[in-house]
Amino acid sequence: MAGPIASLGSPAAGTMTREEGSYRPALSLLASLFFMWGFITVINNTLLPHLRSVFDLSYTQTTLIESVWFIAYFIASIPAAKLIARIGYQRALVVGLCIMALGTLGMVLASHQVSYAITLTALFVIASGITLLQVAANPYVAVVGPQEGAPARLNLVQAFNSFGTTLAPLFGGYLILGRSASGNVAAGVTLSPAERLADAQSVQLPYLIVAAILVVLAVVIARFPLPAIGSGGAKRAARVERAGLSLWRHRNLVFGVPAIFIYLIAEIGVSNLFINFVSQPEIGNLTHTQASHYLFLLWGGMMVGRFVGSYLMQGRSAETILAGAAIAAFAVMLVATFATGSLAMWALISVGLFHAVMFPTIFTLGIRGLGPLTEEGAGLLIMAIAGGSLVVVQGWAADRFGLQYSFLITAACELYVLFFALWGSRPGQVASDRA
Repeated sequence: MAGPIASLGSPAAGTMTREEGSYRPALSLLASLFFMWGFITVINNTLLPHLRSVFDLSYTQTTLIESVWFIAYFIASIPAAKLIARIGYQRALVVGLCIMALGTLGMVLASHQVSYAITLTALFVIASGITLLQVAANPYVAVVGPQEGAPARLNLVQAFNSFGTTLAPLFGGYLILGRSASGNVAAGVTLSPAERLADAQSVQLPYLIVAAILVVLAVVIARFPLPAIGSGGAKRAARVERAGLSLWRHRNLVFGVPAIFIYLIAEIGVSNLFINFVSQPEIGNLTHTQASHYLFLLWGGMMVGRFVGSYLMQGRSAETILAGAAIAAFAVMLVATFATGSLAMWALISVGLFHAVMFPTIFTLGIRGLGPLTEEGAGLLIMAIAGGSLVVVQGWAADRFGLQYSFLITAACELYVLFFALWGSRPGQVASDRA
């Protein structure tokens, strides 16, 4: 993945460390991007049960909506990297925000047409814009200071992403579910055609608000003096160094890519099916609107977990924190699968606290020691976010075996993260050793 990113351990990265204070305003602005893409992504969690009622979808069809969202990460990652290399970070971020705004306006069109196909297309466009932001922002944050502080630093900035995911269920619950018939009826009730039409149009105001915010943020970033990372000479030197190196010699990256892929199956499976799960009579017996308030707690746990994780990593290894989180997540998912009532509901809510550190920690451990290969490795890890598209498998399992038992898939994903923390994250070779 090419782009104006200083490699870990490079002179440019060292310069960043000595002048770290000058980059704080830029990092603060980037935190707003983390917030927005987290916010928009989690609006889907309130949107999915809404669309399930509007279009009368099965669980498989419902999770296919989210699969289309994450397929965009796979398709758009390489073009995003090439765009960053061509026009630079700042313009690429502006383009990404404009693409997202275009997609949100597409959701307004979909509500007029009551079209499942247009809905899928609009969500794909929004996700493509987010992919462009992800490819740029995550490795940027990872290289702005010492390598050993990268996991704590990315966890801290990702906490603002979680702040967005925490507020989104309240926003979506009030402006989508709270203003629709589907959000205020008991689980299993079929809506009339008139109610479905009214529900479809209820998404117009929320997405118009989001589109306006994205345009404003694009204007702010276009005018902001965002510092460039790495000079042209540094990039040419990196290309020479890369000629004799291979990503596949780095065990932490080789196992890190599937770790991101598999973790996303777990995170997205929990969040997408959460409202339907806690609404069941034997679990929470809630309306979808009421359930969205508990989804707020799930994402709030991720925000708290990232702040706590960033603090704990100041004195403990990132691998130890990641392993502990994986063990705890596995345990609570077993409780959510086999218990009933409030115990099962709160077990599922608590998994957000343990999922919190997983993505940023896997990401930074995955690019550790890559040297001049950092950009390419970061690109592969961002592409692995496409693992969220396989949530459709959990939707199929929910249709075939029952929604609750489908969370055994999530429990299995936690075990791979544990494997990565204990063994797979150990660097097999340092790229600079072969330069």
